[in-house]
Amino acid sequence: MIPENNLRKIRNLQNTMIQFDAATCEDFSESTSREWLETNGIGGFASGTISGANTRRYHGLLIAATKPPVGRIAMLSKFEETLIIDGEKFELSANSFPGSIHPQGFKFIKSFRLDPFPIWTFDVNGIEIEKAILMVHGENTTVCQWTLLSSPSKRIALELRPLLSFRDYHHLQREDPKFDGAFLIDENEVSMQPYADLPRLYLGHNAFDIERSGDWYRNFEYSIEKERGFDFREDLFQPCVLKFELQEPAIAIASTSHQSLTDALSFRLTEIARREALLMQSEAKDDFTKQLVIAADQFIVSRGEGETIIAGYHWFSDWGRDTMIALNGLTLATNRPEITQQILLEFSRHISKGMLPNRFPDVGEEPDYNSVDATLWYFEAIRAYISKTGDLDFVRESLYEKLVEIIAWHLRGTRFGIRVDTDGLLSAGELGVQLTWMDAKIGDWVVTPRRGKPVEIQALWYNALCTMAHLAEEFGDSDGADQYAAMASTAQLSFNQLFWNADEDCLYDVIDGVERDDSIRPNQIFAVALHYSMLEQSRARKVVAKVEEELLTPFGLRSLSRSNSDYRRKYLGSPRMRDSSYHQGTVWTWLIGPFVDACINAGMRDEKTNAKILAMFEAIRKHLSEAGLGQISEIFDAELPHAPRGCIAQAWSIAEVLRVWRAYFENTRLSARVAKGDKH
Repeated sequence: MIPENNLRKIRNLQNTMIQFDAATCEDFSESTSREWLETNGIGGFASGTISGANTRRYHGLLIAATKPPVGRIAMLSKFEETLIIDGEKFELSANSFPGSIHPQGFKFIKSFRLDPFPIWTFDVNGIEIEKAILMVHGENTTVCQWTLLSSPSKRIALELRPLLSFRDYHHLQREDPKFDGAFLIDENEVSMQPYADLPRLYLGHNAFDIERSGDWYRNFEYSIEKERGFDFREDLFQPCVLKFELQEPAIAIASTSHQSLTDALSFRLTEIARREALLMQSEAKDDFTKQLVIAADQFIVSRGEGETIIAGYHWFSDWGRDTMIALNGLTLATNRPEITQQILLEFSRHISKGMLPNRFPDVGEEPDYNSVDATLWYFEAIRAYISKTGDLDFVRESLYEKLVEIIAWHLRGTRFGIRVDTDGLLSAGELGVQLTWMDAKIGDWVVTPRRGKPVEIQALWYNALCTMAHLAEEFGDSDGADQYAAMASTAQLSFNQLFWNADEDCLYDVIDGVERDDSIRPNQIFAVALHYSMLEQSRARKVVAKVEEELLTPFGLRSLSRSNSDYRRKYLGSPRMRDSSYHQGTVWTWLIGPFVDACINAGMRDEKTNAKILAMFEAIRKHLSEAGLGQISEIFDAELPHAPRGCIAQAWSIAEVLRVWRAYFENTRLSARVAKGDKH
């Protein structure tokens, strides 16, 4: 436990605060559009909005990961909070119901800040109350605390009404006669288990009284679910009222296990110290880098005896493709190579028929292997690990045989028609499956099938072969080194003969037999961005110029040129409407990484290009305070104002921005205005 008097020193070191004043907090539209996120390192989380009104089925104070990092159960949705001043009641909560917002406690919010976790200051008739929420790392435990900041000569009390959901986090609860609302009262603890097959919820507290109730609160409306075309109304069960006197802080600890109230302060100080240690280890110096480092940590979670990466919050689990793409930025760029090693090793245990799993399902079935690129990104992640650490011994002893096996499977052919063709390029695809990162599928309709030879798959395949040639040489495998080098040479020759689109001075997106897909997409940027490139400098520059001209926005690259008839301006509407536009123009922030790499590799780091890149970093810095606070969204609309969409926190968005920021711009004179930033 850290002494209380050391808390201020820790806070002085961690100067990464995002904060808002009353003008934003009291505006329901503004405060509800900004979401906070706390995670626990095992896949669980707590999340909500500044206003206090939940707008998603994924909002709640305790979303527990019962089979880390999956099996997530929404247990405690929220507390209804009532402040009582000399007998007069003031509601601090906010909810959306059909036709009304009730109550409207956001009007009492004086300020909100991440310091480093969510903290609200309420001002009720001159009485100031501070509320703080944090999750305990490694546990399904959320700590909530309400502290009286002023010392009036009035009697101040607080009532909390827990609202329970107890459901799979993808679903919604409705009033259910099978819901067992009974609860047990022990010293400083209330516990309940509405369904026998779900965990018991323990509410530790220092309330002076508990009043039984047992009411259903009906028809909460979740505006974002409505916008996304899903069911958007929920009923929540309220079992009791916890009553506190605020002479001392009111504490409520929601957990799947017994918790001691005496640990509440320790939890708080330990978590602050843990985050500070991450910043110290990362050697981050400026606020922008610090915010990205703290954000990166939220995606690193436990799986079995090892670790993995959650692809995004709120609804993704761990995906092979996303993990391998994000690994460099989340772990190597933050000076945590031991995590990289653990994740590489953990995924190696799941290799099957030469393929890395693409997705681990929530419900614990066998992994999905429906990806052609996750396995190829594995080679790049290993190459980056060696580049950072020089640790060839680990790769030789634990991974090299697996990599040799992967190449062999690709030569003989594996799932979904993935095989090396006679021209040395990698072909993949079957009807009804989506194998590249552009993987939207609606029923039997694969929106962007990209069967045959996608351009980025060839770039990744060549990069993997060159990586293998290097490793084989290092490990004394001369036959392997010759084989992989020869395969790479054949692939390079074929690629340059087949993929150059002379009419557009760029690369075709997909080649399938005699078919040439000339759609201008960002996939071609990888042929320039990866460590080993098949393109000569003159062609590399033309590819970068085409991508910049057609696809570049302040938040990343569009997934399709505006000149294409399939282009979609916005990512809105029903699931079908959204999925049909997911890769048809929608901006993807993670592509900032390969775009910057390509500019560097092509020798295009002139003042004009630098200015465009820094403008993207500046836009991202501002975005950290606009949607998922301290995080970067998954996608953005293709056109101004480029509204953020999808997940509020996406692993590869944070990872790629952080990676290239630290690699090329951090600590340079060009980065000063972005790194300094503004306070909100």
